[in-house]
Amino acid sequence: MEELYSCKQAIETCIKSQTFSIAHLYKDENAMEMHIHDCYEIYYSISGGKQFLIDNKFYGIEPGTLFVINQYESHKLTQVDKMVHERIVLSIHPDYTKKLSTAETNLDACFSGRPRDFCHKISLSREQQSRFLYYINKITGAEGYGHDVIEKAAFMEMMILINNTLQTNGSHASCGCVYSQQVDDILSYINQNINFPITIEQLSGEFFLSESYICRIFKAATGTTINKYICARRISIAKSLLSEGRSVTEAYEKSGFTDYSNFFKAFTKAVGISPKKYAQCSVL
Repeated sequence: MEELYSCKQAIETCIKSQTFSIAHLYKDENAMEMHIHDCYEIYYSISGGKQFLIDNKFYGIEPGTLFVINQYESHKLTQVDKMVHERIVLSIHPDYTKKLSTAETNLDACFSGRPRDFCHKISLSREQQSRFLYYINKITGAEGYGHDVIEKAAFMEMMILINNTLQTNGSHASCGCVYSQQVDDILSYINQNINFPITIEQLSGEFFLSESYICRIFKAATGTTINKYICARRISIAKSLLSEGRSVTEAYEKSGFTDYSNFFKAFTKAVGISPKKYAQCSVL
């Protein structure tokens, strides 16, 4: 399998092949706002040096840490600490792990059935890190006759490693979330009230902070604005509802948008297709 050097290219390749792709990144691409995409993501940090915001949780990123993110979870990298930021990112089509699963072995377990206190971060031991990189090298180094079988077999073994590690460590153990108490409280309030209208003025009154201050500390901690964060979370909810077979109207109403035109534009821009088309694709 060809090793790619762009997250965007990896996502496009994954969706086109409906399998998976691997990107090995050594430098920063253009900074992405809070975003979601239709692929699962496995993010493995080689050099560390950043901070991850996934839905309403912050995580520190150390060398050898791995993150599992599904297609409904909005996420963003924040706080660059080093010029070189080496990492491996796998984009995985959600149907692929399901197809490879058996009655006894659910390779999709690390992406689905998330409890409320789920921890996206997995700290790998040195032995596990070596094993993970062994599978990556086996996949990207496979050539000639039987390369597809080797790639699939190594991918399946890698997913067994990740799921076993997650089950052994516990889905909420050693999360290592890092953020200020004020921003934590703001994030919790937003996510508890995401289905209702939320304004900066409202947040200012709720936490007895000036609007300028609350915007400043939120942006400093998350790397994005309050309004962009709220929009990304609502699109994540709408995607999940549409994938469950809910109507576009129900997804619009239950995700917290108050104007259908804004919902339509925001969803289409973030996902790449309209809510109606996404709903149709989800049931195929």
